[in-house]
Amino acid sequence: MTTRLTLFLFSALLAGTAGAAAGDKTDVVRDLAGRVGPIVGSASACRDIARPRIQVITDKFTAVITEAATNEAERSDLTQSFDRSVAEGRSAVTTGRIDCRSADRQLADLERSIGGTGPSLAAVIAPSSAAAATSAAAATAPTAAVPVVGGPAVRGVTDQEIRFGIAAPFSGSAKELGRQMKLGIDAAFNRVNETGGVEGRALKLIAADDGYEPARTTDAMKQLYEKDQVFGIIGNVGTPTAVVAVPYALERKLLFFGAFTGANVLRHDPPDRYVFNYRASYAEETDAAVRYLVKLRRIPIRQIAVFAQQDTYGDAGFAGVSKAVRALGVSDAAIVRLNYKRNTVDVDDAINQLKLQKPPIKAVVMVATYRAAAKFIEKTHDLFPGMLYSNVSFVGSTALADELMLLGPRYASGVIVTQVVPAVSGYSSIVLEYKNALAKYFPGEAPDYVSLEGYVAANVLIQGLKRAGPQLDTEKLIDVLENTRNFDLGLGANLGFGRAEHQASHKIWGTALDDSGKYQALELE
Repeated sequence: MTTRLTLFLFSALLAGTAGAAAGDKTDVVRDLAGRVGPIVGSASACRDIARPRIQVITDKFTAVITEAATNEAERSDLTQSFDRSVAEGRSAVTTGRIDCRSADRQLADLERSIGGTGPSLAAVIAPSSAAAATSAAAATAPTAAVPVVGGPAVRGVTDQEIRFGIAAPFSGSAKELGRQMKLGIDAAFNRVNETGGVEGRALKLIAADDGYEPARTTDAMKQLYEKDQVFGIIGNVGTPTAVVAVPYALERKLLFFGAFTGANVLRHDPPDRYVFNYRASYAEETDAAVRYLVKLRRIPIRQIAVFAQQDTYGDAGFAGVSKAVRALGVSDAAIVRLNYKRNTVDVDDAINQLKLQKPPIKAVVMVATYRAAAKFIEKTHDLFPGMLYSNVSFVGSTALADELMLLGPRYASGVIVTQVVPAVSGYSSIVLEYKNALAKYFPGEAPDYVSLEGYVAANVLIQGLKRAGPQLDTEKLIDVLENTRNFDLGLGANLGFGRAEHQASHKIWGTALDDSGKYQALELE
């Protein structure tokens, strides 16, 4: 049976792979583990499904792993991959994303495919479109779209789920931003899935790691679009990566929603049809920071500098400061920009440039990520006593606080961060809902401004999906979003879109760190 099943898997999924290299075989089995595992896991979470049925599938797949692996390390890796997928399947049942009736049906389809009395295993765990049924790529694709009631098949939409993708850093120096953004979206998706999803469809988020490097973003987007067949993108992280991801999405008329960036590349006038933002822009954040420093703290504009990442993220923040300065009736020609390279903490050149400024700089508007920002504060804190530091929200508030508190309370105290969501320590309706969801689905995870933004952005999307109804497609959802105005999620500010307005919120909240590393509300006006 082992040989028969192994040959069946390889022949069904990769035409002509009988002579494939061992590495190719392990890749196929790893991919299969991600498809068979959830079926086994969801079945194992249902008491009424007989354990022997599940064990038969598990034993057969274990045998496939043993035959495909060329050494113990490979076998262990494939087994762990399978086990993780099984755990995901169990979670799908316990969180209500799939019911036991569906789990039983999927298991039965899998049993029939192995026994040769039903559809092929490839069709059960990776059905392909009719146009590409014979291709290896189609055979290993995720569950194919099914026709929405009364309409044609829609990418990423089946009778059971709607698939979304996120391309973000899950490795490298900015990985906490990607992890937190995904966490918030998953919490929102889990919450709606527990009550039946949207029109009976569970919302699923698939992640791809681009390491916060634009050179990797195309591959991440390609994976989500071609391999994972997502309906849309939500929560992508970063400006330099968005410069690559947005054109990719627009060329394919792919929804690009709620990215974690305030850059103007996502805020054209008139707006790109397929791009929607939840958050306020960097121009709005830096305008609020500059006005606070000038009008409330009485710092002359010539004594305000900008510490910025040397890329399009830093450019966007610097442009926002320049615009704010011009709005105050002052020339922006003398604004000093202190640069550092993305994904580094090399701030020495910036500090050397800062030392040369006359009169001395008294405040720095920072357009950086948390590690570079912390390093800059660490190295300038004692050189420039009384320096004020203001960061835009992309910095990663919690991660910044953690980095600074490791250095000591005096480095954290007074550091300002402008936010695009309310204080996570507050008691607004959306914050309480978010914290309850976080505690329920991800116990042990602390509330965080980035994950709260992901949660809010996901809920804005969910509102649109619910209003779009059962016959969902991208164009209909966009029409619905463009006609969604003045709705209240409990933020303390109404949200809405329009044909000429693809940014839901323009609200900025001020926060500042105290000696204990906690953010306190700060009035910016």
